[in-house]
Amino acid sequence: MFSLVLLAAMPAFSAAEARPSDMEAPGQGLFAPYEATEDRAAYQPLPEVDEQSKKDLWLADKSRRLDVHMTDRDLNRSGREKSFPRKPSIDCRGSELAAEESQREGPAGTRVAPLTTLFNLHTREALPLVPGQAVTSRFHEFLRDYTTNQATHMDARLIGVLERVALRFSPGRIEVVSGYRSPKYNLMLRKKGREVAKSSQHSEGNAVDFRIRGVPTRRLLNFVKSLRVGGVGYYPHSEFVHSDTGRIRFWKGT
Repeated sequence: MFSLVLLAAMPAFSAAEARPSDMEAPGQGLFAPYEATEDRAAYQPLPEVDEQSKKDLWLADKSRRLDVHMTDRDLNRSGREKSFPRKPSIDCRGSELAAEESQREGPAGTRVAPLTTLFNLHTREALPLVPGQAVTSRFHEFLRDYTTNQATHMDARLIGVLERVALRFSPGRIEVVSGYRSPKYNLMLRKKGREVAKSSQHSEGNAVDFRIRGVPTRRLLNFVKSLRVGGVGYYPHSEFVHSDTGRIRFWKGT
């Protein structure tokens, strides 16, 4: 009696709703079983591939290398072929020869010692004079007008003069008395009665005044005159030599 009542209480399903999994095609349902052995084999997971050990990888890489062997004699000969020739010393022909030698390759890490150091007496700045170094903005800035702080393009031949002076006397430093002189500052000096030309080579960026402590001014004068680069002025009282790249001429000031 109890079982009959339970059956009567259960809800009835239609034919369309009964066993929905039977209405789906084999293999399309989430829990549909595989109908054939071939389908079951096709969905089997691939076997795991064992990773190669470091030793196996090293042996494989070694087998791909070229079989090249060199003796100690071959290594020594190779080292001699890569050695660089010894850099010759710079003679007194000036910056032209120095520039050519600077283009030659030298051993890596070679440090070129400066010939001397230029020291500006007004700005208290120093500039190393390196043999064969190209004219850079530092040289133009170094010789600027200290009164107006203006710079101009200085003649590169002035570096050649300073290099030859440094090679001849081997000074620790060369003191620069005057470099570029702006037209305004040059006019002011003329109004004060100083010995400056109206069209000064300093205002054109073609002149430098310098001296060397411990070297007599006349001795320095004679050497600069022998270079025959341009005009040379001698100032025994102020103890400096003027050198410019204008026409060749000589004079004596105070």
